[in-house]
Amino acid sequence: MAFDYDLFVIGGGSGGVRAARMAAAQGATVALAEEDRMGGTCVIRGCVPKKLMVFASSYRESFRDARSYGWDVEDGAFDWPSFRGRLETELGRLEEVYRSLLNQSGVEIFDSRAALGDPHTVRLSDGIEKTAKHILIATGGHPVRPDLPCADLGITSNDIFHLPELPKSILIVGGGYIACEFACILHGLGVEVTQYYRGAQILRGFDDEARGLVAEMMGERGIDLRLGTNIFEMKRASDHQEGEAKGTASDAAMGASVTAVRERQSVAEASGEYGGKQGPIWVKSTSGQEGVYDQVLFATGRDPNSRGLGLQDLGIELGRRGEIVVDEYSQTKVPSVYAIGDVTNRLNLTPIAIREGMAFVSTVFEGKPTKPDHDLVPSAIFTQPELGTVGLSEEEARDQEEIEVFCTSFRPMQQAFAGRSDRVLMKLVVSRASRKVLGCHIVSAQAGEMIQLAGVAIKMGATKEDFDRTVAVHPTISEEIVTMRSPVRTA
Repeated sequence: MAFDYDLFVIGGGSGGVRAARMAAAQGATVALAEEDRMGGTCVIRGCVPKKLMVFASSYRESFRDARSYGWDVEDGAFDWPSFRGRLETELGRLEEVYRSLLNQSGVEIFDSRAALGDPHTVRLSDGIEKTAKHILIATGGHPVRPDLPCADLGITSNDIFHLPELPKSILIVGGGYIACEFACILHGLGVEVTQYYRGAQILRGFDDEARGLVAEMMGERGIDLRLGTNIFEMKRASDHQEGEAKGTASDAAMGASVTAVRERQSVAEASGEYGGKQGPIWVKSTSGQEGVYDQVLFATGRDPNSRGLGLQDLGIELGRRGEIVVDEYSQTKVPSVYAIGDVTNRLNLTPIAIREGMAFVSTVFEGKPTKPDHDLVPSAIFTQPELGTVGLSEEEARDQEEIEVFCTSFRPMQQAFAGRSDRVLMKLVVSRASRKVLGCHIVSAQAGEMIQLAGVAIKMGATKEDFDRTVAVHPTISEEIVTMRSPVRTA
């Protein structure tokens, strides 16, 4: 059978674009369909705009520190519309870079939603059908709202970059890295931030000691972090006030079924009316506390973008959250269909999606069966201070074998001189048997930069003695990672 293309990619994010370009470089005929903006979550509504907001939010403390270092500076006012305009310009530029790279590679682009008609047919939303020998799904994921009446009054991380103005106050619901990053960002930009998390500590799954210090530093900066807390009830503040005035609560919205809530959410999302148009929001927590906030941001999880693709009709298996089930080579149960990135819900990081795309091309178009490597992946959480991590947490490691823990926490020179109480953490988790460093965890400014380099050593199998033999760079924060000589505990 003759096909229109050797490869049709559904999804124009980092993973899909990399796979399309690499396949084209191998001589394959390639097409790619993207229903939204080229660049996907990372470039358009995730890593890139978030990191630019991290940079913007850090200047408030920099101005304060500068005075301690002798600079005659005054705190200025943050101009959100000006920043947002520059941000949108930059994202537009990056989107054009992605399009240009695809065009230069000879990839045909369809600005259209795509679904599968059969194992070799892609149906575009404008009615066009295209055939391909191989189909790669790289549609990413999306933030989800909780099954809570009136949840449509809140916003998600997708919406935060498009607010017409910054709120004066915000409630952030969630304790994962997205919730914590935006709590720090918005606080740095001058927003009064309250954060609810139903668990006992934020950043579940990360090293306990490291996430504990992040939570402590967030609290010291002025973020009102309330653990063991969730939303019990929420509504427009005007509706609540009206109900109070009448001596009865307005229960119409609160009694709505989950189905009705989802319908309202879908309509609001489609019209782009999440947040900013509803007025202040009244919230009652599970602990009985009440508050009124200009915005409520839900950072309560993400689901794969697998709906409406026609997958189950072809026998492609989906997991509990809608993730596409694939084997170790990213292949679905339909041999011609593969999937990579967040839509598979394996390890949801942009560099991983790119690596999975590269492994797919090696397997399918280069004849070199390649499994994407998900082991010892460094990552960073851009809170203030940042958390960088690679390998096993202390808790994970001690469940596997006997370990030694090398750890130090101290006030860094730059912040101590400015009179701040900030502390950093340097931690190595070491196997007592092999002496290999099983995990490294850093809480500090620029932890993301440090953990990238530590990740190289740990990926190579470095031992604690290899770290010890490395000469320290003085005076730096990172020198502590090679100067810790005695374990603080064993397990």
